Amino acid sequence: MRDVMFAAAVALLAEAAFAQATPVGLWKTIDDETKQEKSYVRISEAGGALSGRIEKLLDPTKQDAKCDKCTDARKDMPVIGMTIVEGVKKNAEEAHWDGGTILDPNNGKTYKVRLTPKDGGKALEVRGFIGPFYRNQTWVRVE
Repeated sequence: MRDVMFAAAVALLAEAAFAQATPVGLWKTIDDETKQEKSYVRISEAGGALSGRIEKLLDPTKQDAKCDKCTDARKDMPVIGMTIVEGVKKNAEEAHWDGGTILDPNNGKTYKVRLTPKDGGKALEVRGFIGPFYRNQTWVRVE
């Protein structure tokens, strides 16, 4: 009986650790250039693909910000509530998620994206790239 309880506890802990080592959850974004905290982005999964939307902007002067530089259907839409990460899937051969895109609402540009959990899922390396050129941000898990 004791062995069964121990095995169940280990299984639950492993499952919890794995759940935290995914991009799914709420993240605080941090600008790679200024190191300022910018927003909260919630990443969720539906049908095996991840998407992320901005839940909150941390700069009180930007609460009514719109994506005036976007060139797609998000043009002039409010940044709060906007989906900025789309179509990202788990890479079966690597420890990251990729294959989707990320939008930078500040410049309206869309980049290919790779999401890599770090530090046991407490941080998320977000790499946006075009060809061989890329930028990395490290987001911090909120929940």
